Amino acid sequence: MLRTLLLDVSLVVATLCAVGSATIIGRPRLTELQAELRPRLRESAPYLGVLVIVLAANSAIRDYGKQLSRLIGVDITYLLADLDFGIVAAVQSVQTELLTEYFSVIYVYGYVFVLVFPVLAYAALSDRKPFQRLLVAYSLNYLIGLVLYIIFIAYGPRNYIPGLYENLLYDTNAQYQFLTSEVNNPTNVFPSLHTSLSATVAIFAYRTRQEYPEWVVVATALAVSIIISTMYLGIHWATDVVFGIGLAGLSVYLADNYID
Repeated sequence: MLRTLLLDVSLVVATLCAVGSATIIGRPRLTELQAELRPRLRESAPYLGVLVIVLAANSAIRDYGKQLSRLIGVDITYLLADLDFGIVAAVQSVQTELLTEYFSVIYVYGYVFVLVFPVLAYAALSDRKPFQRLLVAYSLNYLIGLVLYIIFIAYGPRNYIPGLYENLLYDTNAQYQFLTSEVNNPTNVFPSLHTSLSATVAIFAYRTRQEYPEWVVVATALAVSIIISTMYLGIHWATDVVFGIGLAGLSVYLADNYID
């Protein structure tokens, strides 16, 4: 089942990237990228290397980090629930079958596309800085997120009070749990990395609106949908989303200063 889902996600994202390449990036930039791929990758290799290391470390120590978190972590689930002020319950109160299917697809497929396509789009720009800043910002999101996941133990709404908050992602698409369980732990909800990384992409899209005017519209729409989906599906509290947006801003700010 997991292999089938991974293949399915890969095919969908590859198709979306192909469409985005043709309609957003354009043939001239793709041709230029093909001709200058090696020097561009060579110049940005340190930033790519750091991102690969951070992602590999995040995957390698996921189980160990969970054990460490149980030893030294602080459970803030009750605090997050109190600070939510019923926002998740209000978002879930407008559920329909169509919305549930839309947000489930956005949460799984849309999120991966939002992360992958900017790497291709900014690599195609002659200016290397947006690409390098994006890689550093991604690395910081994952690195800071990993540290916070160890420091804080936090369960999402669907695990906190199942009777009050619905687990809409798995209730309607049970197969997705095979995929999400590979990358997420139930206690890792503060902050929302789906939110922080999507918001990071939206910030970069706004900054490169002159180069990619269509992308800023697509990226913003997808980012907003992904952020709402985290609450609609009962995965994150509103507090996780707020801090996720803050993490995005911090990561972009630090990436700017480092690259500059």
